[in-house]
Amino acid sequence: MSFVPAPHPPEFRQRAIDLARSKVKPIGEIAKDLSISESCLRNWLSQADADDGNSSSTRLSSDEKRELTELRKKTRRLEVENEILKRAAAYFARENVLPK
Repeated sequence: MSFVPAPHPPEFRQRAIDLARSKVKPIGEIAKDLSISESCLRNWLSQADADDGNSSSTRLSSDEKRELTELRKKTRRLEVENEILKRAAAYFARENVLPK
């Protein structure tokens, strides 16, 4: 069984981002002080930049990620509904063609 750590609270993430942006210490040192990996802190910084609109990368903002997730769920639901309607139409079309 693998262990998945609980996500850090938003306040902790924001404080870590603020510390990294202040550049009082190197990112690696800040990450070590906070007992997180440097790559974790860099990901948080990158996501914060995307959320703030300061990123030149193609990373989606958190709002865009949530919207994309919702749109994908809606698309799946609509595809299922569409398939049900196709089957119902085929059923009723067969019923109208066959002699009674």
